[in-house]
Amino acid sequence: MKIALAQINPTVGDFAGNIETMVRVSHRAAAQGARLTVFSELAVCGYPPADFLEKPSFLARCKSAVVELAAATQNLSTAVLAGVALPAPADSGKPAVNAAILVDKGRILIEQHKRLLPFYDVFDEQRYFAGARRQQVVELDGVRLAISICEDAWNDKDFWPRRLYSIDPMEELMRQNPALHINLSSSPFWHGKRQLRREMLAAIARRDGIPVLMCNQVGGNDSLIFDGSSLAISAHGDLIAQAASFAEDLIVVDPFSAPPVREQCDDDTEAAYRALVLGTRDYVRKCGFRKVLVALSGGIDSALVAAIAAEALGPENVIGIGMPSPYSSTGSIDDSRQLAANLGIRFEVIVISTLFHAYTGALEPLFAGLKPDTTEENIQSRIRANLLMAVSNKFSALVLTTGNKSEMAVGYCTLYGDMAGALAVIGDLVKTRVYAVCRWLNREREVIPHAILEKPPSAELRPNQKDTDSLPPYDVLDPILEAYVERYETPEQIAEAFGFSLELIQQVVHLVERAEYKRQQAAPVLKVTSKSFGMGRRFPIAVKVQV
Repeated sequence: MKIALAQINPTVGDFAGNIETMVRVSHRAAAQGARLTVFSELAVCGYPPADFLEKPSFLARCKSAVVELAAATQNLSTAVLAGVALPAPADSGKPAVNAAILVDKGRILIEQHKRLLPFYDVFDEQRYFAGARRQQVVELDGVRLAISICEDAWNDKDFWPRRLYSIDPMEELMRQNPALHINLSSSPFWHGKRQLRREMLAAIARRDGIPVLMCNQVGGNDSLIFDGSSLAISAHGDLIAQAASFAEDLIVVDPFSAPPVREQCDDDTEAAYRALVLGTRDYVRKCGFRKVLVALSGGIDSALVAAIAAEALGPENVIGIGMPSPYSSTGSIDDSRQLAANLGIRFEVIVISTLFHAYTGALEPLFAGLKPDTTEENIQSRIRANLLMAVSNKFSALVLTTGNKSEMAVGYCTLYGDMAGALAVIGDLVKTRVYAVCRWLNREREVIPHAILEKPPSAELRPNQKDTDSLPPYDVLDPILEAYVERYETPEQIAEAFGFSLELIQQVVHLVERAEYKRQQAAPVLKVTSKSFGMGRRFPIAVKVQV
């Protein structure tokens, strides 16, 4: 039996567009001899639909979309297996179920519900879904299929040192003697996730002695990026087919006879760049925009954001804006102009010195006798935000913020200033990883000017300012932040692991906790690590933390 893994990029709520794509791809799969075409978790309605699942009208549209899909594929030689949200049983106390439906010749052969509902990090499925009450194998042309949905395959007691659930849905399915395991996923990307999935699914295949196929969603939806990377594993645990990462794809495989293939995987630096390009492209386009603005400071962060935007949307849809103040170096504009030329994007300059003097002059009577401080520094940032939003309104272009994860972590950013914008493109990359991605970009030609890569990081908001005036060097700061923010290690554990002074670590932790009120007002952050700022990291603002 040939099976197609149809890796598509659905949009939440775009039922007509999603169904049209699924029908078109099913025709392609049938033409390649596939008897079954598999789509991802909630492909019909898009993932994640969040509180749309509480609206009866949304769930009613899901039901009618299933009918449309069945009718549109009834004359095809391929059956279709796809994910969709459907109304939950009345006695469940939940509005919806996360379902996989198998349709063949216009008939629904099975409606299998997801049993394990994740409630950690970015997931909140127990808020909406009722879990499956039982698992059932279904036959297609005499082949017994075990169908699982994403998390249902993530609780193998032999693979995980600590399980999150007391049951493993695959154990119930295996008692029914299936010949094949098919998993529908919408599994978001983070560093190392693709390798983890392969190893986990290979372990399941070897344990159960049957092939495992996983079809994963691809594309960006708000902060989440789905890498695709759909794959097929033989009963011996060998990779026998693999779809592209970060792109739509269709692969057709006979899971019972296909030979092993070589794994294809980018390194984490390349993967981060490709993920951010995809996430930026989908965020802008799915929100109905085409153009973006990037404030080019001459620094490495804005340079990387501009490079990502140019590849995601095309250089013709990116406008770089230089806004020098009295404290900007000559090189900041020269380097930005060179960057724009390298990328082929439009570059404009708006000098803010006159505006800055007007602001400080207007405030002078009120500030009489007080020394200049961060107040005057932040005024420059907020002037720039106002100008960016004016250009945004005039040209219908979204503003991309340029702050990195290190800055967001310690509050080295200005509310209503450099934090103003629609999307925090590199808000999940610490500064050292920003440099790593830029060096990777320059592997064949100069994309990021060498002068930008070599200059000491500076906000240029006062004379001779450097980031290290108020922060540890980034090769010290970033390991502390990754340990504390992403792995929840204590200051004592971090000190023991890295040899940094406990006092320094406690100072950094204090900055992190004090900046929570800023982060909760930030633009959505594209997630590329296991723990990003945003929906997957929820802390109160008004707290007193002992560090």
